[in-house]
Amino acid sequence: MNSRRPTGASKPDPEERKTIAPGEMPSADPIEPAYPTGPEAESDDRDWCVSGHHEQRIVAELQRLADPTPTKVRAILNGLGYTDERIHHLKQDGGQTRFHLDLREDGGRLCAAGLAAGAASDVVPCVAAAEGPFKVTSEVRP
Repeated sequence: MNSRRPTGASKPDPEERKTIAPGEMPSADPIEPAYPTGPEAESDDRDWCVSGHHEQRIVAELQRLADPTPTKVRAILNGLGYTDERIHHLKQDGGQTRFHLDLREDGGRLCAAGLAAGAASDVVPCVAAAEGPFKVTSEVRP
C-alpha cells in the first residue's frame, strides 16, 4: 500500500501526520506563529495597544466587586469615566454580569467585552462596526 500523497493533493493524509515517538526529541527548528484571527486580526496597532489599558483598569475594579449586579457594574464603569452611552448589553448572567463597552474613536473599531464575576472578572478586546450604531462584529467572549 502506497502511503504517499498523490501529486497535487493540498492536505496531508491524517494518517501521515508526524508525531514524536516516545524517547524522541522534538525539532529544534522554530515554530512559525499562526496568523492572528478575530479581534487581533481586525484591530489596528493603536486600538490593540489601547485595549490593554482599558482591560487592566476595568478588571482591577471589577475583581473587588463581590456581588456584580448590572447596577453595581454600571456604577464602577461610570466611576472609571465610561458614560452610559458607551455601556451596552449590560445584563445579569447567573451570578455574574456581562457587558460591552464602545471604545471607538477617530475611525477606530475597538470595543471591550466584559464579564464581572468577582475575582474571576475578565475583559477582552472586541471589534465593532466602524460607523453607525454600536454593533459588535468580532469578539472572543471572556
